[in-house]
Amino acid sequence: MVRGPAQDEPVVSGGDATTRVTVATNTVMVTGGAGFIGSTLVDRMLAEERRVVVVDNLSTGHLANLDQARRHHAGQLEFQRLDITSDGLDAMVERHRPDVIHHLAARAWDPAHPDAVADARVNVVGTVNLLQVAVRHGVRKVVVASSGAAIHGDVDRDDLPAVETLPSAPRTPRGVAHVAAEHYLEVFALQHGLEWTALALADVYGPRQATDATGGVVGIMAARMLADTDVTIHGDGEQTRDFTYVDDVVHAMALSADRGHGRRYNIGTAQQTSVNQLFRALAAATRYGHQPTRVPEAPGAVRASALSARRAAEDLGWKPWTTLEEGLASTLEWYAAQRPRR
Repeated sequence: MVRGPAQDEPVVSGGDATTRVTVATNTVMVTGGAGFIGSTLVDRMLAEERRVVVVDNLSTGHLANLDQARRHHAGQLEFQRLDITSDGLDAMVERHRPDVIHHLAARAWDPAHPDAVADARVNVVGTVNLLQVAVRHGVRKVVVASSGAAIHGDVDRDDLPAVETLPSAPRTPRGVAHVAAEHYLEVFALQHGLEWTALALADVYGPRQATDATGGVVGIMAARMLADTDVTIHGDGEQTRDFTYVDDVVHAMALSADRGHGRRYNIGTAQQTSVNQLFRALAAATRYGHQPTRVPEAPGAVRASALSARRAAEDLGWKPWTTLEEGLASTLEWYAAQRPRR
């Protein structure tokens, strides 16, 4: 697909309510760019010789995830510790005039410490703040990451892998926020001509994934097995997830900068893997010899999840290429390298 006009060439973007002028630049902004997915996307953008501005409040992200990028691309990369709900976001976007904003900043839902108001403040109000600022300063496109499982809810196994046309049925405030954000994207496109693509991600895993309560099951299990400490499984472990490697996901984000305008795309492998199967695979790879500790399943937890990426293949030219075996091996290798030497 043909990319936009040359750098700094004005583009008139029409909408039903307004007409605005965007300026194509070589700059991208990544919110949540110090997180494990965001920092991997930053690496990809820098490799493509883009100028990258990272916005992250470091509530769950870590500057260490950007260490290599900051060392090797000092002139291409700028970091700003900033909350997406802050008024300071306006000045950042005005200063840097990004062509595309990849929006990954979000507040994860924590069943142990539920706070629906804080969740909505970040995931809904923060997203609307970002869209408003993007329109005000001529951003061409916003690519928004969300959770496919949170949007689709508990889909019957007979209907898996889930397709985008399935009715949304969120079971947590996080899922409700994702659905609301998508409606806001549609309205901003209608009223202001803002281009957008939403990517509903499967369970993403890989290097840099957090290993505490904010992380995913692969990161938590891998770190605990390598440390030879107890591993906890919620429920009976037969719940399934669609584990998708982070590099594959980042490729979808890169493609979405110029493709798939005005639609949501599932980004997953369409394959179901149970938590018990994951446990056995990681235990075999790490020679972990303990049985897991079983605890009750969290309220609202999705029983089965897998995402069909057929639409993404057709419109974005995307498909996953990393097998679970390959991805787990790469992830374990990374975690092992981070452990202190004795």
